[in-house]
Amino acid sequence: MSSPQLGSESAQKSILVDPSGRRVKSLRLSVTQRCDLACFHCHREGQRPVSTEMTPAEIERLVSVSASLGISKVKITGGEPLIRKDIAEIVRRISPLLKEVSLTTNGTRLGELAENLKDAGLARVNVSLHTLDPQRYERLCGSGDLERVTRGIESAVAAGLNPVKVNMVVFRNENECEIADLMEFCAERKAVLQLIEYEGDRVDCCNEEFARRYYPLTEIESSLARSAISISVNELHRRRRFLVPANGSRVEVEVVRPMHNTEFCSHCTRLRLTSNGTLKPCLLELGGEVDVLSPMREGASDDALVDLFRQAVKNRTPYWR
Repeated sequence: MSSPQLGSESAQKSILVDPSGRRVKSLRLSVTQRCDLACFHCHREGQRPVSTEMTPAEIERLVSVSASLGISKVKITGGEPLIRKDIAEIVRRISPLLKEVSLTTNGTRLGELAENLKDAGLARVNVSLHTLDPQRYERLCGSGDLERVTRGIESAVAAGLNPVKVNMVVFRNENECEIADLMEFCAERKAVLQLIEYEGDRVDCCNEEFARRYYPLTEIESSLARSAISISVNELHRRRRFLVPANGSRVEVEVVRPMHNTEFCSHCTRLRLTSNGTLKPCLLELGGEVDVLSPMREGASDDALVDLFRQAVKNRTPYWR
């Protein structure tokens, strides 16, 4: 299925806009819930435990339908997407349909797969790395080989999966002391550091355990602004990007600050597709999910699938308002 040219009358009719006026331009695509780590903070893309996984052909068809509706970017997620032995095939199938395919990974298998993923059409990667201390890494991630992850980041840079973004979730009294170290690490490897607030829902906000770990990034963001050489804004969520000095060089730091942030939610352009084929309007909002895999397996037409996408977008509401 080819998507209509943007700007044409048919394209204007096919774009996805939710009841809050937010245009949906990207899809966060989970391909598995399996993972080789056990990070306590993993939100699992807001998905309940399941064993069903879509096939590469099913993923290709749903991405094709989404592309016909103006979605031009897909981020592949999990679980850990590199656990799937057919991950390169998935990338190869969907990359011709889109402006960009990216992937988020814990990095443990990235070293040996980076070049194959690039050849398959992957544009860039996000790699989770919350610390440079091996003991802290094991504490935060449950297991894993820190050195293997850092090698994976270097392999991704060498393969041209740029910009490589290093995702650091910041925790109070745990790794906030390492922000400067991660900035230097990324500067040396020409990667982008993405600082991410530990995220929870409205119930979590009242939870003592969550409050103990939650570290707001407002002051860090202000500090980066004061030292920045330049500041830009990512359209998605209105995230601010700071180009700052680091160890005689420069590094780009992007701040992802979702908690109680109405601006973050009001500029969300993302829809989610779970690994078992359910469209999820929001990470944190319960309800509004739309099953697309079952109807597709039962013979639904592309037009019927388009209607399901539209229903899911109609169910979107800003979580923090």
